[in-house]
Amino acid sequence: MHVRSAYGNMITKIITHPGGAHKDDFLACAVLLSQYSVSICRRDPNEEELEDEKVAVLDIGHRHEPELNNFDHHQFPRDHEPTCALSLVLQKVGIYKDTKEFCSWLETTEWFDCRGPNDTADWLGVDREAMAKLNSPLDVTMFQAFARKAEHHPGEPVWEVMKMIGTDLVNYVKNLRSRMNEVSKVEEIWELGEGDDKIKVAFVPRTEPPIEDASGGLAWRIKELGLEEEIVAMVYPDSRGTGYGMRRYDDSPVMDFCNLSEISEVHFTHNRGFIAKTSCAEVSRLKELLSIARA
Repeated sequence: MHVRSAYGNMITKIITHPGGAHKDDFLACAVLLSQYSVSICRRDPNEEELEDEKVAVLDIGHRHEPELNNFDHHQFPRDHEPTCALSLVLQKVGIYKDTKEFCSWLETTEWFDCRGPNDTADWLGVDREAMAKLNSPLDVTMFQAFARKAEHHPGEPVWEVMKMIGTDLVNYVKNLRSRMNEVSKVEEIWELGEGDDKIKVAFVPRTEPPIEDASGGLAWRIKELGLEEEIVAMVYPDSRGTGYGMRRYDDSPVMDFCNLSEISEVHFTHNRGFIAKTSCAEVSRLKELLSIARA
């Protein structure tokens, strides 16, 4: 099957290395499958295939040539920043930076593939034995099933699961970036209080159409703005009502929303004090409620 993707040239097949399968080649294939519904061959590529832009060669071939869809990293210098085949494919798809920001597992995958378990454990600040404790039966079963066959084709269980994984990953990253972009157009940073008692709260107003999971997009925007150490709470449209939700940011001890439990327009406060919901929609009153919620 020949499928043209919005990300570049038509690709007719994917080639990756034979033998044992690892997270980087498995996921690199999965991401490409989200763009191209083609078969995967697990074997060495020939020179003609390496020169053919319609053949994607992953984690083998000793060539990184995105224009020819060759994505190998093994020829990089020993001291090169940890970069695996998945890194290179995500760069091609145009979501590498966002994936590294949103998916903390990516950098660990790069380190493990390029530096091995010992150096990765040192980098993470954990014992070498801890690395094995991170393994899951899901990983083992999927990698073995992928490695067991020389070819994988559309309609087969392993191929379909890989496409689902790649599609979910790409959609998650792109959708989160889209939500963050929407939030960035309307977000406000409130400064409440005076002097040493001043606090900062991130706010997203209700919009039409509403921003999907505005609170999640706002939380990531706070990180992107570098305000993780300053913001103590978030205020965002309540997805179940016409008012707003109020939540501690990073479980800040500065706020205790239990302090709002007796206020009539506040219809929910968690008994741990980290979240509240109010029917109030007036900004001035929301700021008053936040001041009352100070621990």
